[in-house]
Amino acid sequence: MIPLRDSIPSRRPPVMMWIIILANVLVFAVQLAMPQRELTRFIYIFGMVPRRFSHPEWAQWVGFPVDDYWPFLTSLFIHGGWLHIIFNMWSLWIFGDNVEDRMGPFRFLIFYLLCGIASGVSHVMLNTDSTVPAIGASGAIAGVLSAYLILYPRANVICMIPIFIFPFFFEIRAWFFILFWFGLQLFNGGLSLVNPTAGGGIAWWAHVGGFAAGIILLPLFLSRRPPGEEEPVSQKVVSVEQAPRRW
Repeated sequence: MIPLRDSIPSRRPPVMMWIIILANVLVFAVQLAMPQRELTRFIYIFGMVPRRFSHPEWAQWVGFPVDDYWPFLTSLFIHGGWLHIIFNMWSLWIFGDNVEDRMGPFRFLIFYLLCGIASGVSHVMLNTDSTVPAIGASGAIAGVLSAYLILYPRANVICMIPIFIFPFFFEIRAWFFILFWFGLQLFNGGLSLVNPTAGGGIAWWAHVGGFAAGIILLPLFLSRRPPGEEEPVSQKVVSVEQAPRRW
């Protein structure tokens, strides 16, 4: 189920969201220019390797920098391939602008980064022996999704499911789409705890941690509305035909 667009128009240009997307794209471009051996080292140094933090003596023996916690941030801007970055940035593009609307650009940036850090912490706590680097913005984006769920539950999301070679388009409520996505994370995360090989190389608990952080942090980052400002756009859901196209 691939989201294509939502029905909530932005009131202001989502400048910080654009900056975050640009930063991810620039880092990915740097990755593409690296030789494979250098890229592998880059991912291990700046990616989130759980054993590096749960077993510091092992990390020192392997050669990781000592007392370096930057990967909790830097891992959010590294991606493992074209599909990885495209799906992550597309999800941020669809849902991030409206959340930034309600927070303002700088609050949104701090909120995004804190959700990403929380996702890394949850991944390390539940995968303490893993030596595989976790990378990508999906943990931070999970926090954006949970904020969107609370702020705009009645919004409509246009989705697409490819059936063989034919795309099937349909419209669902945001609350259903996001809760369905979150349920998949919990289900697959539970399977990964029972059988680590069933995880499919995806940091499911990072998504869960980022999602939970978004719910907890949201009240702290909502901007106060000036007196007389119009009602929240969550009460003004427009139809798919009325919604401005994003592409």
